[in-house]
Amino acid sequence: MLIKPNDKIYITGHQGLLGRSLTRNFRLHKYTNIITTNRSEVDFLDFNKTKRIMSDLRPDVVIISAAKVGGIKANIDSPVEYLLENLRIQNNLIESSWKAGVRRLLFIGSSCIYPKYSKQPITEEQLLSGKLEKTLEPYALAKIAGLKLCTALRTQYGFDAICIMPSNLYGPGDNFNLTNSHVLPSLIRRFHEAKMKNLNKINCWGSGNVYREFLYVDDLADACRFLLEKWNPELQSSPKLEDGSLLDYLNVGTGCDLSIRNLANIIAKIIHYNGEIKWDQSKPDGTPRKLLNVSRINNLGWFSKTTINKGIELTYNHFLDSIITNTIRL
Repeated sequence: MLIKPNDKIYITGHQGLLGRSLTRNFRLHKYTNIITTNRSEVDFLDFNKTKRIMSDLRPDVVIISAAKVGGIKANIDSPVEYLLENLRIQNNLIESSWKAGVRRLLFIGSSCIYPKYSKQPITEEQLLSGKLEKTLEPYALAKIAGLKLCTALRTQYGFDAICIMPSNLYGPGDNFNLTNSHVLPSLIRRFHEAKMKNLNKINCWGSGNVYREFLYVDDLADACRFLLEKWNPELQSSPKLEDGSLLDYLNVGTGCDLSIRNLANIIAKIIHYNGEIKWDQSKPDGTPRKLLNVSRINNLGWFSKTTINKGIELTYNHFLDSIITNTIRL
């Protein structure tokens, strides 16, 4: 394996949706030296503080799951923050990891890096082949820059940085704030509240006719560990781009998508909301379709396990438990 059970593995953003799942996954698989830091200990927006903590901790492996994330509305309202903060966080972490002698680094990007009108399903080759979706452009540009920085460090200095581009992430511990959450947790909260208030109809954003691919958080955490353990882009047997050149980033997803309208119907059924669902077509839809081609990671031996129905059930049950224990992010 490319990483060992006693390696010092630094999971940044460990209090977020993915970070919590990563921590659980690595501990479940007998990794004994997981490192985390709280926001009071380090500010990743500050390069000197990030460099100092990396020098102090001296991790063998770094996973960058720290990021500023949000849905379409949040990105429209705060494009400066979504561009600048993500650039600072990831660049500080990547550069300071390299300078501290980190052996392996995993940078977690996003499927929004691909052009708005990508050929479906989207292969890794389509990066920078067309215009981005405007509503998510600042966030996407930051993620592209992070990927390219990892590639540059590998090419120029031999730094072992790998990148993944996951589809839309969801699961227990998600952000259910209606102002800045993503579509799936936002719908869960809205349908739940409509049911509690006995509302006979609910208005949803957009046409409902765009398609999205959703990846359960524990599946992504499992993919991260799998790739850190087994994927060396330098090997001749590893996936390559169509022109035969080295490929240091991979799509991670389920290989299946569904319309937002269908997603809403599934959530309504699981929550037992029986009112009418109306669609506000004055609101933007975003990219028409965003289905990732996951053949390369599948060929390495990794496949997602959680169906959309099961994942939503688990997420909703956690949402209900969090309301009872007052630990939910609203």
